[in-house]
Amino acid sequence: MIKKNVLVLTGSPRKNGNSDRMAEAFIRGAVSAGHDVIKFETAAKKIGGCKGCEKCWSKDQPCVNRDDFDQLAPLLEGADVLVFCTPLYWFTFSAPIKAAIERLYAYLRDNRKRSLKIKESYLLVCGADPQQKIFDGIIATYREIVSFLEWTDRGILAVPKVSDVGDIEHTDALIKAEDLGKIV
Repeated sequence: MIKKNVLVLTGSPRKNGNSDRMAEAFIRGAVSAGHDVIKFETAAKKIGGCKGCEKCWSKDQPCVNRDDFDQLAPLLEGADVLVFCTPLYWFTFSAPIKAAIERLYAYLRDNRKRSLKIKESYLLVCGADPQQKIFDGIIATYREIVSFLEWTDRGILAVPKVSDVGDIEHTDALIKAEDLGKIV
């Protein structure tokens, strides 16, 4: 087994909410498999979305806009695996994690001073709707991100019918999330 640096980005503003519990289960699995894992809670940070100013790397940082992305950037640069863990908001990622994703733009620029070494990713998402179809938008977006960045999708876990804090405990999602973590 090759030890990997795993970065888990969470997007829920609810502490110990359903998607946060999925993240913790995934982390347990990855740590038990011997990987180094860092959890970064985007909803607890102030990260604005990309402003399209085209000034990436002009001040030796990925973005000229100073906010908590400054904390996230070195974690992204050190990660081998990126895990997106979010509640489903309006058919896609929650706003905090979406803002962080937008800021990856700097790492696509020709003038970048550092690159990402991420090669693999996962999507863990849950939502209140009872239909699996409700996840089609976020899954399509995630797959386009993975394809565009030439990463390998290692797994998608989309869990319907969870709304209230703790609903996820009444599903097999935490076991599945932990199992995904074990196969990083």
